Amino acid sequence: MINLSRGKVVDLEALAQAIKSGHISGAGIDVFPQEPESNNDPFLTPMQNLPNVILTPHIGGSTEEAQKNIGSEVASKLLKFVNNGSTTFSVNFPNLEITPLPSGQYRILNVHKNQPGFLKDINSMVSEIGANISSQHLGTSAEIGYLSMVIDKSVGNELKEKIEKHPFSIKTRILY
Repeated sequence: MINLSRGKVVDLEALAQAIKSGHISGAGIDVFPQEPESNNDPFLTPMQNLPNVILTPHIGGSTEEAQKNIGSEVASKLLKFVNNGSTTFSVNFPNLEITPLPSGQYRILNVHKNQPGFLKDINSMVSEIGANISSQHLGTSAEIGYLSMVIDKSVGNELKEKIEKHPFSIKTRILY
């Protein structure tokens, strides 16, 4: 068993019992539910002193350099979302890498229930106002869809309000 993701993903008490009973032959753990905040704090885990177990300190993200890089990366991702609608590397949301909006174009961003027929309905709404779709990207998860659509016509709030009234629509945003 290898856990390098999050400390609470694996029940370490249960894993220790599984190793002691021979059900699992070994483990490598780099993250823990409770990690020492400094070198002076004790490090205790039920995984200590077990055969075929490698425990490594989860310090990679705790260095000053890593914290600075993480802060910069998070700020960059937030700016890309606000300015373009990009959701790259999102953990719990469909991932779309969206390029900056071309001059003279307008972007519609929509979060909706992942149900058949939604895109057909939205495309019809855009067509009804006489706009042309320049590009369209869709990302989905089991229950949620995320649509980025670039159109060639300023639509104001009329189209936004129409989309928001759709029974599958959750949130709509227009970028100018």
